[in-house]
Amino acid sequence: MTEATEPTETPKKPQKTFLRNTLPEMAGLALAALVLLSARSSLADHYRVPTGSMEPTVLPGDYIFVAKAAYGLRLPFTDGEIIDRGSPQPGDVVVLESPVDGITLLKRVVAVGGEHVQVTRGRIVKDGTMATVHEENEQYMEQLGDVLHAVKLDHDGGPPWGPERIPAGKVLVMGDNRGNSADGRIFGLVDESAIRGKAKAVYLRDWSLGWRKL
Repeated sequence: MTEATEPTETPKKPQKTFLRNTLPEMAGLALAALVLLSARSSLADHYRVPTGSMEPTVLPGDYIFVAKAAYGLRLPFTDGEIIDRGSPQPGDVVVLESPVDGITLLKRVVAVGGEHVQVTRGRIVKDGTMATVHEENEQYMEQLGDVLHAVKLDHDGGPPWGPERIPAGKVLVMGDNRGNSADGRIFGLVDESAIRGKAKAVYLRDWSLGWRKL
């Protein structure tokens, strides 16, 4: 009489087991990465400042938080706009695409469509009236619209510009370091559509976290 033997399980192939265990994890990571990249493309992003063209407001090496939906919500990874939230205003600090080489720039909007503007010795004249500049805590402060911000006027304020009336849909951008900024006085007016977002604050300076509003 022979003894009954229990059926033996067929060994699972290591490759199939590995794929079954790892594919869901990989899919989850890919989805998370896609969501993150989509958010950075359409909603918010950060920017590291490479130059001193926005001194003393922003310093080289600062990290900036950028609200990419401030002027409208775009389809991720495209220039197609879903929601229009208005236009940039004088005084806004913006991230934009350079009309010269396409690199990302950080500048301040100083004039928008419909305004007649001239820049002389770094000072902005709109419709015949010069923007107010006064000295405060040993630095110059300029009033642009509702925004009061620091400005540097070294090197005679940089090159002049205008007078010219800004066409609709265009903006003039400049650095706060007027004597050391390659800006709209050199590369000309830019389309509003070239603006990628509004810079809201410096959140990291010298590896110290904070929230310095712009």
